[in-house]
Amino acid sequence: MSLAGVLLVVSALSPLLAPYDPYVQDLSQALQPPSGMHWLGTDRYGRDMLSRVMVGGRTTLYTALSLVAVISVFGTLVGIVSGYKGGRIDTFLMRVSDIFLAFPGMVFAIAVAGVLGGGLINAVMALAFISWPKYARLARGQVLSIKSLSYFSAARLSGSGTVKIIFRHILPNITGIILVTATLDIGTMIMELAALSFLGLGATPPTPEWGSMMSNGRSMLQTSPWVILAPGCAIFISVVIFNLLGDTVRDVLDPKNNQ
Repeated sequence: MSLAGVLLVVSALSPLLAPYDPYVQDLSQALQPPSGMHWLGTDRYGRDMLSRVMVGGRTTLYTALSLVAVISVFGTLVGIVSGYKGGRIDTFLMRVSDIFLAFPGMVFAIAVAGVLGGGLINAVMALAFISWPKYARLARGQVLSIKSLSYFSAARLSGSGTVKIIFRHILPNITGIILVTATLDIGTMIMELAALSFLGLGATPPTPEWGSMMSNGRSMLQTSPWVILAPGCAIFISVVIFNLLGDTVRDVLDPKNNQ
């Protein structure tokens, strides 16, 4: 958990901590290998790779966090309404989610991003389209389980309103599993955002973003491997850290998994 915190803090403060301006070009320093002056080398425009990786982390990580927050909240609300109301509303909402789940995730995201055009916002919208149904189905299943319990029936018989029941009896009991799923999803969103940017459907140059940086450096893999390895390693390390964070959150919120 502390590693994830350090990663987020460094990314947030990257404009202040970066040793060089990640946007300034210096062609006299183009494609310099890692050295004491440039720890991770420079790209084809002479920009410091360490600075671009640090600032790119701010773009990639916080975009992924924002995306997970949006899809988890929206999907959870849809699932709660579906499970609580039941009937035609439940059937309609679940059929809509089935439509989105029927398509291969990244293929559908690439298609949506291609229609919307390049740009980080459009990439986020494309991934949001394909990602919310998972939370809707998860929340719906939890709500249906809660509805079968005696305390839920007692709450309804006591005259409690819908809003009160949702906020007092449903949300507190499904927040844990939603939080665990969302934490584990951060790593997935980092990779998928990077993949769209790598394909030219996400962040556009000169914005520092790990996937876009890998795309720009792929033609120099043999001659200047540090240009693609630096953002690639950043993606790998970040995904591992957030997956470990998800495992930790799961163990804390559901100790039974350790037994």
